[in-house]
Amino acid sequence: MAAILALVGRPNVGKSTLFNRLTRTREALVADMPGFTRDRHYGTARHQERDYLVIDTGGFEPEEREGLVAAMALQTRQAIAEADVLLFLVDAKEGLAGQDEEIARELRRSGKPVLLLVNKMDVRHAVAELPEFHRLGLGTPITLSAAHGHGMEQLWTAISALLAEAPTGAETSSELEDGPAIAVLGRPNVGKSTLVNAMLGEKRVIVFDQPGTTRDSIRIPYERAGRRYVMIDTAGVRRRARVGEGLEKLTVLKTLAALREADVVLMVMDAHAGVSDQDAHLVGVAVELGRPIVLVLNKWDGLEVRARERIKDELERRLAFLRYAPFHSISALHGSGVGELYRSIDKLWQNSQRHFSTGELNRLLEDIVSGHQPPLVAGRRIKLRYCHQGGTQPITLVFHGNQLDRLPGAYKRYLETAFRTALKLDGVPLRLLFRQGENPYASRGARA
Repeated sequence: MAAILALVGRPNVGKSTLFNRLTRTREALVADMPGFTRDRHYGTARHQERDYLVIDTGGFEPEEREGLVAAMALQTRQAIAEADVLLFLVDAKEGLAGQDEEIARELRRSGKPVLLLVNKMDVRHAVAELPEFHRLGLGTPITLSAAHGHGMEQLWTAISALLAEAPTGAETSSELEDGPAIAVLGRPNVGKSTLVNAMLGEKRVIVFDQPGTTRDSIRIPYERAGRRYVMIDTAGVRRRARVGEGLEKLTVLKTLAALREADVVLMVMDAHAGVSDQDAHLVGVAVELGRPIVLVLNKWDGLEVRARERIKDELERRLAFLRYAPFHSISALHGSGVGELYRSIDKLWQNSQRHFSTGELNRLLEDIVSGHQPPLVAGRRIKLRYCHQGGTQPITLVFHGNQLDRLPGAYKRYLETAFRTALKLDGVPLRLLFRQGENPYASRGARA
């Protein structure tokens, strides 16, 4: 069983930098500004043959009772409740702050083991007089530099010593993420985080009536009805003209990276706002990456019948290239229609993993071509001689033959529709590749 480590501290003390150091990734965005991390962010770590689940949290302000900061504090308290060991970071350069003492009191009340980490000790083997940090009553501080990696062995030794005294309750990293990864995509403020919370059945990500609340892509492994999933809540992507330098570009890059990791994409749109150019662009990016897509119209409740018909017509007109994708109308806030999303997610995941024998594909190719021959070009018939599967996610079919560079787009669409129907590839993208020359499998023959 993996131990759960939660990183806690006031804003800008280096929690996300330490998260990346522990997990050996760049999963958490790091920026030199307070309050950049807002949600709980999960990652996995491994040290000396032992698995860990690491939780990065936003800047903790225990006394705040209203607004976004209060929501961040709630996220941190939930991480504290989940953790086996709390890693409390303070800033060596700024010294002890009043907020550090408030956090220390809260951590002592939790009853969880706490390691006090004095971060930003940027000189290797630096020895500092730290009497002020002893006032927190959390034992001898561990000095380290998350940015440079100093003090990490001492930290791991202290973690191991604490865990040797108590059992842990998380599953191993391989068990945590063996289900489909679901990326929730959309423009800012369309209700992505509300949908994530509705699907999870708890407030795992911050929901606040302010565009751009989510700044990072948050990965959440979970289980539902005996099946495992990984939810990825992405930051809202603005139109290119509105994406400035620095942090917003980082969030866009993280969103695109999340799309590459996803097995299924939930494209969330605001039913009241209609289908925007940015929606079409985001869907296009997911299609280019070959990801199965579920179209989700949120905030459906309250729309009149005429408005519902209008948005459906707009969806079909503007996203005509996605007619194969499943469509759901929901209210994430009230939960209506949310459970039905899992039916589409499970079906797309299963379909996107399918493999077909070369014999089956070539029998289909023969039937499809005999029903509608390719056209003549300069008096010669285009020949489709052989087909085999080239990969999954997206499912790729590779065709070999003569003059395939002259095959019209209309005939390629005919092939795609015919194979999609015959193979029952409902809802998933299908990519066709055409190769000139002789059949590379001719000497082997078609095998079932």
